[in-house]
Formats: sequence, structure tokens, C-alpha cells
Amino acid sequence: MENIDSELIIVGAGPGDPELITIKAIKVLEKADVILYDNLANKDLLKYAKRNCDLVYVGKTPYQEYTTQEKIHELIANYLQLKLIVVRLKGGDPFIFGRGMEEMMFARDLGYKASYIPGITSMLAIGLCDIPLTHRGISEGLWMITGTKKDGSLSRDVCLAMQSKTTLVIYMGMKNLPFIIQEAIKCGKPDTPAALIQHASLPHMKMVKGKLCDLQKLAEKHGITHPALIVIGEVAGLG
Repeated sequence: MENIDSELIIVGAGPGDPELITIKAIKVLEKADVILYDNLANKDLLKYAKRNCDLVYVGKTPYQEYTTQEKIHELIANYLQLKLIVVRLKGGDPFIFGRGMEEMMFARDLGYKASYIPGITSMLAIGLCDIPLTHRGISEGLWMITGTKKDGSLSRDVCLAMQSKTTLVIYMGMKNLPFIIQEAIKCGKPDTPAALIQHASLPHMKMVKGKLCDLQKLAEKHGITHPALIVIGEVAGLG
């Protein structure tokens, strides 16, 4: 039986620019009793919270100390038990490598209402760098994959994507960038146009373009680290 006095709302914060959030998301932030926000959600969005709203940081900074998913679930459960409206504010879109559905299912299994408000995923913000995800005559589709699987390894889809006439966007792949380049060489695609984009949509955004085989050197030269998107395909050579 659903508890109608409490609710978990999973909200996408967008790629970084606080103006790239939906009106619906803003309305939810304004009525929230608790906002659990992550590392990639722009802190300016917390200004929409009402005065007595609890703001709780539950960030997951890559390769550093972070709030475990178990702890986040514990916080969600505790606040829902208090009959509160709990907003889980996640960078980008919560349903794209954001574990949003996992948290919704957790709340529903406890008998609470849970809903989702989409956000603009960071992949869409690469258009701000004049890189379209598709382009007539150049890219016939899009592959969007994680660069680091749960066990830390690289997805086999990288090589499959490189064999198709599509754009490949890799999330969370900087740690495995050397292995991604190795796969490109194995597939005979070392000279494929590619780009690295860090902090897409923000004033301190960094972007480099070049051949895929040169990406590691370019990253080191320009100080590009995580979080960054890796874009591979002919669209990265446009502009």
C-alpha cells in the first residue's frame, strides 16, 4: 500500500548550466522538504529551495571518498518515514547512468510514491562545442555507453561502435582512455576524429579535438580529467 504522505522525486539537474533545468524541476525544488543533491548538480539550483528545506550533500566524486549508494538509500528511507517530500537532485539525467530507477524502485518497495523528472543529459551539451550528435551524410546514429563497467573494465561495445557509421559518446571513460585508444587501433580506426569535453555547458568548460590515437596526449597537455565526455566519430571533425 502506497504512503501518500511521503514522496520521492528523482530530478535531473541538467549538464551544469543552472539555466538548463526544466520549469517542472524548479517547481518541485520549491516545494521540497529535503533535497539530496549530488556532486554534478549545480549548487545554484539550491537557491530554489524553501527556507526550511534540508539540503543534504550525497556526492560521489570519482576516485575519492564518496557517499555510498547504501547510505543514500538509508537517507531516503529515513526522510520518507518522516512524511516528507524528498527530492533527489542528480546531475544530467537520472536515467542515464544515474541510478535513478534504482532509487525509485527502492522507495516503491518500501511503499512510498516515487516519480521522475527528466534532465538534459551532459551528452546533449556537446552541441555547445559545435559537435552535433548526428549529421546527415556523416553519422547515421548514436551509441552512448559507459566507459567503466561495474567491474572497472571497458565495455566491448566500444569496438562494435567503431565499426559502424555512428557517433560514439562515452561517459565515465577517462580512466580507461588508454584502453579505448588501444581498441581503436585494434579496429583499424586510430585516425577517427574525436574530442574530449569537460564541464560541458559551464564557463570553465574545456574541449580538445584531434585524432583518437592522440587523445591521451591531448588530455595531458590541456589538463582534461574526469568528469569528461569522450566523443568519437566524424562529427567531431566538423566546424
